[in-house]
Amino acid sequence: MFNGRDVVYCYDGSFDGLLCCVFESFVRRETPLGVVGGAQEQLTLSDTLYVPTVPERAARVADAVPKKISPRVWELIRITFLTFGEDKDLLILKYLQKGFKVGGEIENMLADDTVNALNKAVLHCTNEAHRMKQFIRFSDFDGYLAAVIEPKNKVIPLIADHFTDRYRNENFLIYDETHRMALVYRSHKAEIVYDISFELPAASAEEERYRELWKGFYDTIAIKERYNPRCRMTMMPKRYWGHMTEFSMNEFAENDKKPAAGSIGVKQALPPNVPPK
Repeated sequence: MFNGRDVVYCYDGSFDGLLCCVFESFVRRETPLGVVGGAQEQLTLSDTLYVPTVPERAARVADAVPKKISPRVWELIRITFLTFGEDKDLLILKYLQKGFKVGGEIENMLADDTVNALNKAVLHCTNEAHRMKQFIRFSDFDGYLAAVIEPKNKVIPLIADHFTDRYRNENFLIYDETHRMALVYRSHKAEIVYDISFELPAASAEEERYRELWKGFYDTIAIKERYNPRCRMTMMPKRYWGHMTEFSMNEFAENDKKPAAGSIGVKQALPPNVPPK
């Protein structure tokens, strides 16, 4: 049904843009060599085709996936879009090409390379989102709670409901330093903003005191006789320690990120109301 073609699809990096790439592949009856979104540089000897984002085309694909394949597949491709894999866009396109051919049965085709790769990407992303719910550490800055994370995947859309429900009476910000995006919750309204730069200001004396109290509690409940660093790094991977209060001045001090002098306050750093992509 689909012929392989030595062409690379380029689009604007949005989810709707990717759905338009899927639409284009069906119109042309082809599977491109690659799919590149956003500002990613593509060095290739292949032809390139820029696929514009047309809302009507994206809507047609969005309506067709849950109806002709399954609602579960729609959820899977949305999560896959948040993963960090370089070939995730092409993976989604190939997965949907197969899905529209076999329908909901694609969920059970676990031996298929495309299905297997997508399931692994989803599992990695959802596992990291689950860990973020446990490992995020907030600090108080003049009545605003703020936290910085460095995930591999774009987990903020997956953890937004958890934190807005748990801290519904607070104003807070979770900044994804890796992908330059943030969850901003204020006045009982949440939004995800993109392409921002943010740095925590210096902690106040009271905030420093609470951090020391937390570190003291962490050290006090530890059982020295059961100290097992390998087990701890399995349950709490070391790459998360840099933004965890209990490690910032102890074992992981070398990776502690000190706030720059003259950094602005959290209130001033909160981005304006920008509609999420």
